Amino acid sequence: MPITPHPRTVLVTGAAKRLGREIALALAAGGWQVAVHYRSSERDAMDTEAQCAALSGDSARFAANFEDESEVRSLLPRVIARFGAVDAVVNSASLFEHDDAQTFSYALLDQHLRSNTGAPIVLGQSLHAHLKHRADCGEADAHGAIVNLLDQKLWNQNPDFLSYTLSKAALEAAGTMLSLALAPLIRVVGVAPGLTLTSHMLEGEKFEQLHRMSPLGRSSTPADVAATVKFALENRSITGTTLLVDGGQHLMRFERDFSLM
Repeated sequence: MPITPHPRTVLVTGAAKRLGREIALALAAGGWQVAVHYRSSERDAMDTEAQCAALSGDSARFAANFEDESEVRSLLPRVIARFGAVDAVVNSASLFEHDDAQTFSYALLDQHLRSNTGAPIVLGQSLHAHLKHRADCGEADAHGAIVNLLDQKLWNQNPDFLSYTLSKAALEAAGTMLSLALAPLIRVVGVAPGLTLTSHMLEGEKFEQLHRMSPLGRSSTPADVAATVKFALENRSITGTTLLVDGGQHLMRFERDFSLM
């Protein structure tokens, strides 16, 4: 007997605050049940969870340190146990620590690769195994999607944030390989924002000035990025590619990272 269709459920990593939170809320508003992943920002995660639940009817939060492989491997099974099924993963969590060619170290590269590259691949493994089990159990439409948050700087490189950039470049390449390896059960799509949010390194008029530096006169907003993630999750014909959402900033030459300009 075919399995009864279930509400769509998505795991959004790094969903406690900033861009991950905006993505989680947009998906909840679109009817997705959202599993809110966080590392240490539990109070923020509780707020995101409550707002997502108010929008979609159900949400839950899950803590995991992405530098610890065992915690990453246990994350999706915990989400499945709570919701019964998972249909998609949005890899928004990112480590973003500064280094360059002079300060590069194995240790910082390892941290970035674990969090920004290894964790999304392991979550892809887990989602594929889950969907295969559902298909083997007779679910007629056991298909899912993964969206990886990347960065326009991959198409417009500068020497800053060397380890971060390498980890995102590796994730972009992994997206191509996984879109082949995990098909037809899973689609894999990259979304690459431009300058989107203020930070302790970049705010106020300086942020506004740099945000306007693009062919369209504006870079991406959180709403732009969240809408693109939702589109990528729901369009069944897109896989193995990256959608750049940056107002065209990747077409311009920037000698330094925005935060250091």
